[in-house]
Formats: sequence, C-alpha cells, structure tokens
Amino acid sequence: MNEQSTDSLAQLNAKLLAFARARDWEQFHSPKNLAMALIAECAELVEHFQWLSEEQSRQLPAEKREQVALEMADILIYLIRAAERLDIDLIAAAHRKIAINESRYPADKVRGDARRADEYGEG
Repeated sequence: MNEQSTDSLAQLNAKLLAFARARDWEQFHSPKNLAMALIAECAELVEHFQWLSEEQSRQLPAEKREQVALEMADILIYLIRAAERLDIDLIAAAHRKIAINESRYPADKVRGDARRADEYGEG
C-alpha cells in the first residue's frame, strides 16, 4: 500500500479544501451543489457496470478498473467536500450508521437474506 492510500480523511479534506480555496471554488461548493455533483458522479460509476454480468463486474479489465477507480475517487471527493461544508464527521457518522444497521439487521435473523429491514416479518 502506498503512502497516499493511508491518508486519513482529515488529511484528504485539508488537501481538497486547499485545492478549492486556491481556485476560489468554495463559492460554488454549497451542500446542494456538492450533493448534485455527487449523484452525477454516482451515475457515471454505474455506467461502467451497465449491461455487465455479475461475473464481468467482478473481472474488470485493467483500463476499465482504473476508470472505475477514478469515478469512485470523484464520489469520495464530493462526499468529503459536502461533509466539510456541513461540519459532519464522516467517520463518526459511519460508526453511528453501523450501530443502527446492527440493530436493524441482527445477524442471526437476516443471514443470507438481502431484504430491506421493513420486509422482515416476525416469527
């Protein structure tokens, strides 16, 4: 793993903030605009998998895998920028969400079943 891969979200956020400020782009980085950019990048990621089989989606050629990696990077960048603008600690929020999901989806009840939480019947 290279040094860049071990950057913390805080370090990445600082780098992204400096990048935006150097270009006077913070004026465009409202939560609304960043959310819209985020969903556009998510759509670009999905395009790479459209029409692929499950197996093909797991075995991407190197060039396609790099394109997917860059789309994922765009998504991460916009997500981090949105969190910064809203003063949200993504790591803390993720831990809270994992705890919620552990409660909503107890392993002994849902193992091997991918339905939504509200689709699990009692009994």
